[in-house]
Amino acid sequence: MSIQVRNIAKRFGSFTALDGVTLDFPSGELVALLGPSGCGKTTLLRIIAGLEKADGGQVLLEGEDASSRHVRERQVGFVFQHYALFRHMTVFDNVAFGMRMKPRAQRPTARQIREKVHSLLELVQLDWLADRFPSQLSGGQRQRIALARALAVEPRVLLLDEPFGALDAKVRKELRRWLRRLHDELHITSIFVTHDQEEALEVADRVVLMNRGRVEQVGAPEEVYRQPATPFVYSFLGAVNLFHGRVDSEGVRVGDDLLPRAAQEGGLAEGAQVLAFARPHELDIIADGGGESGMAAKVCRALSFGATTRIELEGSDGQHFEVELTRERAEALDLAAGQAVRLVPSNLRIFEYEEGAGI
Repeated sequence: MSIQVRNIAKRFGSFTALDGVTLDFPSGELVALLGPSGCGKTTLLRIIAGLEKADGGQVLLEGEDASSRHVRERQVGFVFQHYALFRHMTVFDNVAFGMRMKPRAQRPTARQIREKVHSLLELVQLDWLADRFPSQLSGGQRQRIALARALAVEPRVLLLDEPFGALDAKVRKELRRWLRRLHDELHITSIFVTHDQEEALEVADRVVLMNRGRVEQVGAPEEVYRQPATPFVYSFLGAVNLFHGRVDSEGVRVGDDLLPRAAQEGGLAEGAQVLAFARPHELDIIADGGGESGMAAKVCRALSFGATTRIELEGSDGQHFEVELTRERAEALDLAAGQAVRLVPSNLRIFEYEEGAGI
């Protein structure tokens, strides 16, 4: 089922949760709504489900306005962060619940329900737990049962609100890979909310970046990471170093330091205030020989992980920077805590500074 939302607006008192959001969710895609807490992503998900009513705009399901449809009429499966399983019911009964609650004319027979439940438990690889109660399951197992229960009513849309947020990092990583494989098998139109950038980039077909009730950028995971459209997207996705400066004829002037001119800078007038970004692997470190090129900094510490070394540094104004080097490059530099160095970017992405941009 394809979903479109058109100019969705929602306020809670004086707080604007959604400010004219328009998005398309094509049939069969797995889309992540990604952004910081309070950006409106869960509110949008609840409006699509029919659990929340918008102040303005439309929700279209297969091209038909569903804004006034009851949640039961939308054929939506919803998975919450905290499982929401019935504690007094077995795993089997939890999964069967939605089918048993259907109107009598639509309700499957007891045999059909039994077959469907076991089929779903096999799908989520937990058929052997059918007689257990939720208290006897791990967090990861509970979330897979919650997903089986959502699928039991054969939804045309699957909505997941921070589905792995309550789990530890290792289980979360395992489950998001499992969710991706499951989606590839079922191809149900799915939208999941997360504030975990790694989760969104690893699992989704497309990522919707949200901030302050608005959409900042929509695109494939690699596209939004490698070609951020706004300073917010750049700063939110992945580790990044931020420089506040002004356009100079020779590059970007940051205080008394000069960062080399970047190709992406085009069209900005000399003297314009800018935000300049560089990923940790896009910065190199050189010994401070008094040259003007690069940013003056002081080494704080070096952390080695496998083939790379992360160097943490501090600028003259107290700002923190992070550089990622190969282990060989770091060993050749032989850096010591407190050592004065200069940071030179190999790539610098520049945006004109805008007041209130959230950076």
